[in-house]
Formats: sequence, C-alpha cells, structure tokens
Amino acid sequence: QMRLVESGGGVAQAGGSSRLACAAPGRTFGGYVVAWFRQAPKKERELLANIRWSDATTKYPDSQQGRFTISRDIDEKKVLLEIRDLKPADTAVYSCAAKWTIRIPTAADTYDYWGQGTQVTVSS
Repeated sequence: QMRLVESGGGVAQAGGSSRLACAAPGRTFGGYVVAWFRQAPKKERELLANIRWSDATTKYPDSQQGRFTISRDIDEKKVLLEIRDLKPADTAVYSCAAKWTIRIPTAADTYDYWGQGTQVTVSS
C-alpha cells in the first residue's frame, strides 16, 4: 500500500502561480509513475501531467496550454506541480495518483493509489 499526501493548496490570486507537492510518507516513488489530476465542481476529473520517477520523463495531455509543469524533487522525495498564470477556472481539488509501471498511463482508473487532494481556489 502507498499513502499519498498532497500539499500546497490554498487561495491564490489570478495571474499568480501555485506549487503543489505530492509525497508518499515512508516510501519512495522509485518504479512508479505519478500523475496530477484535478476536479472542479460539477466537472469531470481532468489529467494535468504525468512523470515517471525513474528517469523524470514527463507527459502532458494535448489539451493543456503549457501552464502546468510536473517535476520531481529527489531530495525531498516529492512530485511537484507548478501552475502558472492562474485563472479562476483553475479552482479545483488537485490530487496526485501513483501506479507501479514503466509505461505512462493517462486514464484515471488505471492508477492504484490516490491522495485526498488539496483545494486550490483562485480569486479574480
């Protein structure tokens, strides 16, 4: 079992940036692919980015506009998500998910472990 914990959410101003972190207390992400998803009220869950921890290969859906960057912090053993040029439409619960795999899956239902999520609220 792997427990995931997100941090870094809160209230931010439109036009600003936010950095979220995903940690697996007591574990490492070696061998895992980690993804960030978000879900806004009354909307479907949306994939934002994936990263394969072993070689830091990243993958983004075509729908993303380049405002999201996923990365790993080896020292802190965390997966980070930076969001730039925040918009009120970015208001959502942001969750990280992990799967033991070499391939980089994009479907939410393929991920085995999920965090509780962290709320990001963007004010205009």
